[in-house]
Amino acid sequence: MLKSLYWRVNFFLKNRKSNRFLNRLGKDVKALIVDTKNGVFAVDPADLEVGAKLREKGEYGISEINQISQLIDNQSSVLIVGAHIGSLAIPIANICAKLVAIEANPSNFKLLETNVKLNNTSNITLHNIAASNKKETIKFQLNTVNSGGSKRVPINNHYMYTYDNPEVIDVEAYSLDNYLSNNKFDLVLIDIEGSEHFAMQGMTDILSQTKTLIVEFLPHHITNVAGVKLADFLDNIPGHLKKLTIPSKNKTYPIDIGIVTLQQMFESGQGDDGIIFHN
Repeated sequence: MLKSLYWRVNFFLKNRKSNRFLNRLGKDVKALIVDTKNGVFAVDPADLEVGAKLREKGEYGISEINQISQLIDNQSSVLIVGAHIGSLAIPIANICAKLVAIEANPSNFKLLETNVKLNNTSNITLHNIAASNKKETIKFQLNTVNSGGSKRVPINNHYMYTYDNPEVIDVEAYSLDNYLSNNKFDLVLIDIEGSEHFAMQGMTDILSQTKTLIVEFLPHHITNVAGVKLADFLDNIPGHLKKLTIPSKNKTYPIDIGIVTLQQMFESGQGDDGIIFHN
């Protein structure tokens, strides 16, 4: 009860802070341009997560970018599913040969397009679609206070996903094996706020050929957004990847031991922004 009340108050304060900042700027301000370690970015002033970190700290996800840089080289092909505004995709594109970026949120996608132009990044191909296990039209909610948290409407929707009263729209979704047929990627990164399960179901061919898979691991997303069990989620991991690195624990495990660790994390509600399956 107290924990639920804490989060409700926390989300309420975030929403109020975002609205107050927007009111100070004026209703016609749609983006702010910031020069950061990640590059030059147009950010949504309402966004208190990635956007605020880029505005206030001048960087976002640098440790993750550095980690990924150790897994690829200038000959690598990379797929990012859930590219948001490009704060990871654009720096990663600077160290690989080709990058394909998928972003479902149309508002984020416009900023992504702008940021690719601002940084003169020529080796990125952008697609404004959602990733799923089939071609379908899905209900998708557009969060503003955390625009990176926009997602397929959860099977078990919760206040933590709706506190900023997100608009719900229709978005076209595709199986990436079909949409990106004949493409091979050395590294695949999937961070789509709980839809990772559906995306991986629709990209078994792509995953069977990748050298590295990085996927967001949040128990509440697996349970509430996808509405599946951990075992269902893990069934999507390709069998040829025999090691698992969990950055939040700073450890690399043989896959069998890693899976046990994930089960323990799942049961205790511990997440990780990107667990890494590799060899």
